[in-house]
Amino acid sequence: MSIEIGDSIPNMTLMTPTEKGPGPLSTDDIFNNKKVVLFAVPGAFTPTCSAAHLPGFVVKADEIKAKGVDSIVCTSVNDAFVMGAWGQAQNAEEILMLADGNGEFASAIGLTMDGSGFGMGTRSKRYAMIVDNGIVQYLGIDEKALENSTAEAVLAAL
Repeated sequence: MSIEIGDSIPNMTLMTPTEKGPGPLSTDDIFNNKKVVLFAVPGAFTPTCSAAHLPGFVVKADEIKAKGVDSIVCTSVNDAFVMGAWGQAQNAEEILMLADGNGEFASAIGLTMDGSGFGMGTRSKRYAMIVDNGIVQYLGIDEKALENSTAEAVLAAL
């Protein structure tokens, strides 16, 4: 069963790229007492994720933050090194890149997909959330095409 509007984000640790290598960051630190836009992609450097999903949030970051959002967070079932390199390649300075390397966060919120047919194993579904003080206010999940989890969809929900 997946997370729903009104549910709390579970307290877990994700990894973020830092100058000294991967660093832990708890979901409590990310979401408590903040308004956060979280979006997830099946894989860094993959076609739709790199051509449309992350770039949409890079372009719209100022508009999203102008709506009272404290931070924009991108997560994927990749390691922190990959997330850091992808963020740099995409000029995603305004976006906190988080690695869910073992897929534990995606699993805990019930938003995994089976990418084994593509040699990718268990990955995160493509989705976006608006989270206010740790509580999900909006959840847009994409099963096929990129539509419910775009920066534009999040802006419309804000």
